[in-house]
Amino acid sequence: MEETMIKGKSLNELSELCHSIAVEKGFWETERNVGEALMLIVTELAEAMEAHRVQDHANFREELADSFIRLLDLCGGLKIDIESEIEQKAQKNKKRPYKHGKIC
Repeated sequence: MEETMIKGKSLNELSELCHSIAVEKGFWETERNVGEALMLIVTELAEAMEAHRVQDHANFREELADSFIRLLDLCGGLKIDIESEIEQKAQKNKKRPYKHGKIC
């Protein structure tokens, strides 16, 4: 992927890009199972955890990128305006108490 394809793009633009690549590669030929798609995101995070555990820094970064790509693809496929969703959730979080009342 060329650097210019990514740098400076909004989250929604990245979502559209990741989704278009997934469509091009055949991952959306049929309706996606959302539960399966979410578990694939979890799998990428688990792979990042394993890379972190063995101190494979390059693979750790790659698996984090895979996690974002899968998540952004899902947002694109479901037509979720992730920027608006993050903004709404951030505003909600700002109103919460310190550590949300948790001790640890």
